[in-house]
Amino acid sequence: MSRTSSESLTDLVIGVAGLTDYLKLLIEEDEQLRKIWVTGEVSSAHNHRQGCFFTLQEPDGSAAVNCVVWKSQLSRLSVMPEEGTQVTVLGQIRLYPKRGSYQLSVWQVLPAGEGLQALRYKQLRSRLAAEGLFDADRKRSLPAYPQTLAVVTSPQAAAWGDIQLTLARRNPSVKVLLSPATVQGASAPVSIAQAIARVVADARADVLILARGGGASEDLACFDDERVVMAIATSPIPVITGIGHQRDESLADLVADVCAHTPTAAAEQVVPSLDDLYGEQAQYLQRVVQIFVGRLRTAQQDVRSLQTRLHRLRLDRHLAQHQKDIHWQRQQLIASVNQRLQLAQHQHQLLAEKLTTLDPEAVLRRGYAVVKADGNIATEANRLPPGTELNIQLGQGEVQAVVIESTSKATGKAKSKANPKTKQTQKDKRST
Repeated sequence: MSRTSSESLTDLVIGVAGLTDYLKLLIEEDEQLRKIWVTGEVSSAHNHRQGCFFTLQEPDGSAAVNCVVWKSQLSRLSVMPEEGTQVTVLGQIRLYPKRGSYQLSVWQVLPAGEGLQALRYKQLRSRLAAEGLFDADRKRSLPAYPQTLAVVTSPQAAAWGDIQLTLARRNPSVKVLLSPATVQGASAPVSIAQAIARVVADARADVLILARGGGASEDLACFDDERVVMAIATSPIPVITGIGHQRDESLADLVADVCAHTPTAAAEQVVPSLDDLYGEQAQYLQRVVQIFVGRLRTAQQDVRSLQTRLHRLRLDRHLAQHQKDIHWQRQQLIASVNQRLQLAQHQHQLLAEKLTTLDPEAVLRRGYAVVKADGNIATEANRLPPGTELNIQLGQGEVQAVVIESTSKATGKAKSKANPKTKQTQKDKRST
């Protein structure tokens, strides 16, 4: 080999560190390898103080990759990697120069078949459940007899035709409002939320149906969108979903007040059939008749019971006894009143006799007289000097006199000469 050839070969040779750094740069800077989903079977797994180390391989053992979940990330895993299980992991490829090997630094572990979309669905569902949007106590009952209902769906969808046929068959008098929306694709969440907002702003509907026919999981992903969920949760109008699918319930189903699995079932659940209403009315009338018949029988039994009691009581005897009691009390009252009246009359007679004995005129009629001098009754002669004019009241009439002479009772003498004037006054009074 020539010297020139030897120098050219030396320029092409790189060290192990250079090779490793080059590979590390290629691997870790690759956009696809910086965030990649990998599915496989866990062939071995063991926990370490730094985290969980496991190996992910093809089911036939044809390929394998070393994986690690660092300790800070363990609490965020949906499932722990266990030997023999099929899982899907999300992580980044990292190369370690000292060992010249690469491994997958894992952020999330899911059961096999679930990818990033499933992870996001789980996280959103958990958060909405924590906010209480799926709680049973916040769900409202549908109106028993709605007059107007709104439907949010695509006008071209078969669901809209099924709902119209069902409503026309069950109760054609119900008014139906269509709020059109796109129910598939990337624009569907915004379109559905806007359609619900239009129904709320219109304020005529008693209940709202959110409907779509069946389809693939990808086609129904819009009903797991948070914007649709919040539009349903904040609607003041009760919402029933009728999304035709056989998979697990969507988030829209969970937050709705009522969930039906098809648009037809939703329409049947919202609007009662006229035949059912007629049957209910007949049952109500029958129950009313039964209630009144039962009450009538109870009243008749009460009447018969009271009649029996009246017969046993013999009210005629009780009435006769009460009449006797009243008659006796009447006699007692009359006797008591008569007795009190006689006593009062006797007391009146005694008082009248007493008044008679005390009557001054009666004393005068027995021959006594009342002598007054200057308007005062005279009781002592020595206080009546001669010339004093006297007024003498007799049993009948009065006389005027003048004192000529007075004598006290001690001398036993009394002289009095009548004045001519006195005699004349006495004569006039007698004439009168």
